[in-house]
Amino acid sequence: MRIPAFSLKASVIAQLGFLILAAMLLCDVVMVRFAERDLVRARVQAGRLLAWSLEGLLPDLIEEEDESGDKSRAEAMAAVRDLLEEAGYASAFIVDRRGEVVVDMGEGPKGLGIPPLATALKVLRAGQEQVELLGRTWAVIWPGPEWVRISVPTSGRGRTRAGISVTGSLEPLYHDLRTSQKFVLLYILLDTAILALAGMALLARVVVRPIRRLLKMTEDYTEGDFLVTLGESSGSEIRQLSRSLNHMIRRLEENKAAMREHITSLEQANEELRKAQNEVFRSEKLASVGRLAAGVAHEIGNPIGIILGYLELMGRTDLSESERADCIGRVEAEIARIHRIIRTLLDFSRASEEKREQVSMHGLIKDTLEMLQPQAIMEDVRTVFELQAERDVVFADPGRMQQVFLNILMNAGDVLAEGPTPGKGEKVRTIWIRTRSKKGRIEVSITDNGFGIAAEDLSQVFDPFFTTKDPGKGTGLGLSVSHRIVEDLGGSIRILSTPGEGTTVIIELPLEGAEGITT
Repeated sequence: MRIPAFSLKASVIAQLGFLILAAMLLCDVVMVRFAERDLVRARVQAGRLLAWSLEGLLPDLIEEEDESGDKSRAEAMAAVRDLLEEAGYASAFIVDRRGEVVVDMGEGPKGLGIPPLATALKVLRAGQEQVELLGRTWAVIWPGPEWVRISVPTSGRGRTRAGISVTGSLEPLYHDLRTSQKFVLLYILLDTAILALAGMALLARVVVRPIRRLLKMTEDYTEGDFLVTLGESSGSEIRQLSRSLNHMIRRLEENKAAMREHITSLEQANEELRKAQNEVFRSEKLASVGRLAAGVAHEIGNPIGIILGYLELMGRTDLSESERADCIGRVEAEIARIHRIIRTLLDFSRASEEKREQVSMHGLIKDTLEMLQPQAIMEDVRTVFELQAERDVVFADPGRMQQVFLNILMNAGDVLAEGPTPGKGEKVRTIWIRTRSKKGRIEVSITDNGFGIAAEDLSQVFDPFFTTKDPGKGTGLGLSVSHRIVEDLGGSIRILSTPGEGTTVIIELPLEGAEGITT
């Protein structure tokens, strides 16, 4: 069966195999260490036995051959050679009690430790055994001593007769250990694989299979279902997990139901809020329309008077056809003027749902000013345009943006109308309308040179129903509604004012198609 590289089973096999392998290798390291120590000890003991065996040959090596037929010195030397070979030692060195060298056989380490002659003399004088580990070489896993030298004193007839020093290499010992270690490592790898597979089979039965069944249940879960609790055989933790999942699903279903009810109530509240907001916008628009109606009535009165005059002229019988046609043309022009004024007011006052489209701010401002021209508040007011924005198209509802500009301009007109009529040498009532481009946005500023806003009132100008006008001249909703309309478009509106000098309203709106602006 193929196991995915990042599955739970593959992860468990890898980690379990690593842990088993690491544990076995650590055990092997400890065993190798103890084996090295025990083998070196055995090597030392073998050296002692060799030295004791050489002690038995001392009479033939030191004393002259007698008549009893003892072995000759040559035979004793051959026996020493045989003993060295059997014991696996490389050299033997014997000095008598006078310090004379009796035996110097084999090749030992060169330049390591105290020379064998000095060692033999030392133990001869001290009467104590000495064990030396000489040199360093690579053992099995780490470096170890390369040579071992055992020096012992021998005694006979109650006094020390000679000093014996034997030296053997430890390299054969290490070689045997390294050879056996290869087989040990092979067995470790094989045992690791067997134990990992066996552990995986057990783990799969106890953990992996129940988890897979639980995963399958969760994948097949549909709204309203509950997971089947796994049996006791699948382990208490897994069974508890399935029970916890069932509890969680039940809570989720309850939360879903509560959330649906909450969403429904929010949707209803939003719908009511939207209707209330539209009513506020509509009320403010109607209030503006009511104020505009007086000026429109005055503006309509002039063309009606003109029309009546021309009609009276047309009633005369002494008019030529060309004069009569001219009167008819003038009457039509005045009627068209009345129609345009009424149509502008009707279009503005018409209730409609918000519909955003591409709108030119420059054109909208000029249309709004044209609507305000008949109003008494704009009489003797000079309008200065400084439209410097290279791009002026925004994505907005034209009616609502016109309502914003109308509110601001009517406020400016009201402030200027409350001041005295400028005489000779006095400042002219003026409204400046400026636009400029500003990093993907258009900034529109409308400034008047009226008496400004008091500092304590400036922080409240956007609050609903806040107004400094006399009763009947304002609802206090104009700037509040304008603030909401501008913010809904992703823009901002702020007011700067200095008492006695004038007020500036600054509107910033994102341009249509600017980077980061979506429509």
